[in-house]
Amino acid sequence: MTGIGYDVHPLVQNRPLVLGGVTIPHSHGLDGHSDADVLCHAIADAILGALGEPDIGHFFPPDDPACEGMSSLRILEKCRELADAAGHDIINVDSTLIAEAPKILPYRDAMRWNIGKALGIEPARVGIKATTNETMGFIGRKEGIAALAVAQVDFNDCPF
Repeated sequence: MTGIGYDVHPLVQNRPLVLGGVTIPHSHGLDGHSDADVLCHAIADAILGALGEPDIGHFFPPDDPACEGMSSLRILEKCRELADAAGHDIINVDSTLIAEAPKILPYRDAMRWNIGKALGIEPARVGIKATTNETMGFIGRKEGIAALAVAQVDFNDCPF
């Protein structure tokens, strides 16, 4: 089964920028209840969609004090736990970050490692790409970062 995920967060001052579990030096960070890791959130929603589960807000409500400031890698670990409990395997994820800055390539391998570890898959099965919004819209004005993701989950007992 395949799932798709999307997430977006605004950029704000005085907050670390965390993408794929990596803190990246930047003038702004993403605003949100957890660490606001837009990449992990999109991947989580893609996996949850492939599993037929509700979105991450169901498992990690934005008004839950226990989620405040938490690492979004924990959200990915929860996705792996749900897949494991149902007897399903996460096969791979592919994602795209959409941001004008910063450059992602220097951090991509560390992100792939973090995400792979959290999901219990090899980093080679974690695709991370980046693009800009060609200076258009809120992303182009450097007001936020978005991410898209797809995930494939193997339903071992599925007859079709």
